Amino acid sequence: MWSITSQPVFRRFVATFAVSAALTATSGCTVPIEAVAGISVSGDGHLLGVMMVCGHHVDGATLYVDDADADADKTVTVGSWTADHPLTSGLATWTLDSPATGWTATRSLTPLTTKTTYALYGWTKDNSSSSSSVSFTLADRDGLTPGNVLYEKISNSGDESAVTVSLAEFKAKACDNV
Repeated sequence: MWSITSQPVFRRFVATFAVSAALTATSGCTVPIEAVAGISVSGDGHLLGVMMVCGHHVDGATLYVDDADADADKTVTVGSWTADHPLTSGLATWTLDSPATGWTATRSLTPLTTKTTYALYGWTKDNSSSSSSVSFTLADRDGLTPGNVLYEKISNSGDESAVTVSLAEFKAKACDNV
């Protein structure tokens, strides 16, 4: 028989167990991030996908409407590309709005609109890894110049912030906190 003094201990145990079970169940829902996605523009104004693969590989990339209030199963894909060969460690760039050498558009880019936030990320066919994503608007894109990359930098403490750096700096430092 339970005494009054043992019930709070039992409740704490049940609460701790429930939290641990929930964390264990949700921790398997994501794949390791082993690449960093960014965007840039070409000299003639085309939107570029930029991917720095830090480990493993990336098979393709998807651009979708980044709506924090939307159900994850109802995201709207506005473009998707598959690399002709898995991207291994190193830098890859490709045009998002026109045919790109080494890439196949599995969903051609639909026209982007103002006041919409988009996100680009990389993925693997077997869901073994992915890239971080980069969120942007057309105003962010219009603020870019050729040779610069917008990406979500992750600090040592895990905080993310959008930064624009030179392509050389992106290549040298994007993998630092992955």
